[in-house]
Amino acid sequence: MSSTPTIPDTRVLAVASHVCIPSKSAIISSSIESEANGLLYVGNKIAVFVLQSLGCDVAALNTVQFSNHTGYKQWKGTRVSAQEIMDLWEGLKQSYLDDFDVMLSGYIPGAEAVDTVGKIGRELREKSKQTPGKFFWALDPVMGDNGKIYVSEEVVPAYKRLIHDADLILPNQFEAELLSEVKIHNMESLRKAIQVLHDKYKIPHIVITSVNLEAPDHPPSHLSVVGSTMTSTGNARFFKIVFPSIDCYFSGTGDMFGALMVIRMREAVFNADERLRHTASWLSDDSVSAVELPLARAAEKVLGSMHEVLSKTCKGMKKVVKRTTDEMKDEDRIDQTKAHLVKSKAAELQLVRNLDCLRSPATQYKAKAI
Repeated sequence: MSSTPTIPDTRVLAVASHVCIPSKSAIISSSIESEANGLLYVGNKIAVFVLQSLGCDVAALNTVQFSNHTGYKQWKGTRVSAQEIMDLWEGLKQSYLDDFDVMLSGYIPGAEAVDTVGKIGRELREKSKQTPGKFFWALDPVMGDNGKIYVSEEVVPAYKRLIHDADLILPNQFEAELLSEVKIHNMESLRKAIQVLHDKYKIPHIVITSVNLEAPDHPPSHLSVVGSTMTSTGNARFFKIVFPSIDCYFSGTGDMFGALMVIRMREAVFNADERLRHTASWLSDDSVSAVELPLARAAEKVLGSMHEVLSKTCKGMKKVVKRTTDEMKDEDRIDQTKAHLVKSKAAELQLVRNLDCLRSPATQYKAKAI
């Protein structure tokens, strides 16, 4: 007899990019063989798989339709216009398929499309306004990384108009700087940036990913996530989780983190006091400490899954590279462009073969108050 699942029934609207399965893999039914031949996992391709693997009913609203992600530096496909995004949403509504508990939004191509996704989120919020806690919106404001913006300049102010409607935002360190307008160079400035986001945009929950700052509890070759759930008066409750970095290049880690984060957050809320699930934005009482927050508990589980999947992906990279290069012509093996394509293929997250890492992670990295 199977045990009762800890994750509640959940309907998710996932709004993000999408990449197609390569033709070689599309004709293979075995999950083992499909993984070996290189399924592409980024954007909604990751988010939908992760959420469904954890028992969620997911509707995918794709903002791009690409053959592969742009890290390959070559791709085919199209970006979905703002009008097409709205048309897809109207199609869901007209068939009564808009009863979502959670919305997860990721990469959105262009400021107009960002505004359109905002309309969808606000519409879902309005629909559930008589039932606090029924709808929760997690937003990953995908704009750039490592000091570089890789969307149009107009997207940044579009997100600033949007984020106050979200319950949880998941920026990386650079995106947190763009949104808060605070330069992050140490833990004090990071705390300031988070408090600004709470104060200015009234965002209930914030998790900043890929934090790389020197600190006594931050040894070399480690990264951290720093999060906060605000109190009823808007004060931040800071926590940090430090974890070892893995010296490999990966694709789609942000999409995996967002999908895991939103459902583990919902799980933690439903495992807490029953009143919390009926509270707007799932805001815990002020008496709850930073490390006891559902947000912190969720992040611990998420990082457990992430580390396990990334470790196994890294371990299998040499095998993927060898298999791919063995099939190449001799002259192609010394071509730098083709070498990059092989590296990009090897960086795809190996999810199908590692479902246990998603479902039952070891929570070895614990939150600490800061």
